[in-house]
Amino acid sequence: MPERIGKYLIVNEVGRGSTGTVYLSHDPFFKRDVAIKAYNIAPDENPERARIARKMFFNEARMVGMLQHPNILPIYDAGEEGGQYHVVMEHVQGARTLATYCRPDNLLRIDDVVKISYKCARALQYAHKRGVIHRDIKPSNIMLTRNNDVRIVDFGIALLRDAEGSRIEGIAGSPSYMSPEQVESADITPASDIYSLGAVMYELLTGFRPFRASTLARLLNRIVYATPAPLHTLREGIPDELEQLVMAVMAKDPAQRISGGELAAGLTRIYQQLRQEYARGDNREHFEQLRRLRFFHDFSGTEILELLRASEWREYGVGDEIVREGELDDRFYVIVSGGVRVEMNGRAVGMLGDGECFGESSYMGGVKRNSTIRAEEPVTVLSVSATLLEQVSTECQLRFNKVFLRALIRRLQGNNGTRT
Repeated sequence: MPERIGKYLIVNEVGRGSTGTVYLSHDPFFKRDVAIKAYNIAPDENPERARIARKMFFNEARMVGMLQHPNILPIYDAGEEGGQYHVVMEHVQGARTLATYCRPDNLLRIDDVVKISYKCARALQYAHKRGVIHRDIKPSNIMLTRNNDVRIVDFGIALLRDAEGSRIEGIAGSPSYMSPEQVESADITPASDIYSLGAVMYELLTGFRPFRASTLARLLNRIVYATPAPLHTLREGIPDELEQLVMAVMAKDPAQRISGGELAAGLTRIYQQLRQEYARGDNREHFEQLRRLRFFHDFSGTEILELLRASEWREYGVGDEIVREGELDDRFYVIVSGGVRVEMNGRAVGMLGDGECFGESSYMGGVKRNSTIRAEEPVTVLSVSATLLEQVSTECQLRFNKVFLRALIRRLQGNNGTRT
């Protein structure tokens, strides 16, 4: 690892790929941390990879100061030193990509997906007006900051209007999110990015990619000719208007797709409807139930509502297994009503009731469950995902951790050290 690149002091390595390495660095002039992508351009090792890396560098170098939008990761600087090319970008502390939320067991709330997609649509509309087509919109190229803001990243294979040689032959994007025209090597327009964003929305809403196949050839064929499964068959509660909008932006014919601005307008209407429905629905009843539990006595009303947004309300019948010994996940549970039995190695070792919590082993360290939790009677629990908990405010996270640790210590003192 180099000590510095140009004027930038290297702190540590944060990522590595086939075309380069990303370092956390410090800018001594502006006194801020930055991320530096150093490209692997050593022609004697792999000439083709070096050629691609050089193209990607020049593509991103052209973006310096060009795209200044709150939802696009800014590129501050680019240069070459000693034969090594690099670009300097904003460093977003604690960011995670949307790939985190593309599993059926770890989906975002529908209204959160709509809000994120809206910001992406506006950012793409901004880029398209400036002659930039991203060409590689996918979950791993969309970051969420600690404050749940959006950053679109990686313009390495973007097409730039009036820029000679910006096209990178042989690298058209990520297959699962490519538009039909990308697959067929047809002319690429801003509509291609809109299609890719639609594919990302589909996956965020359902946990499944719109097209899946055992081989690349079959996948590309399905993108061009097949119709994805309706969203409502993969997840309940998706509004019809939202499903129609996703299908519209994934139309096979680019001429039939709406623009980024039109997509943003449609998402705005849907978001407003969802928030109204959420306020009228079970949220108030659930809020009142949680407010009465000892676990939530120290939480403000706003913090309880935040936790509800990062949680699922689940019900179990007598004898149902809620968590299983030896499993690995990131969920933590608070008992809203009813009682559960704690079992270790098939033997009952304790009982838990209203307002008590379990599942702290996985929440704390991502380790396997130490015990099985089974419903002793009809049980309602609040299932909190540690990953989704990262979306709530810092104040709410600190409050949750404080109450969680206090509850854990109290139970350890009274249950011979039993953990769940």
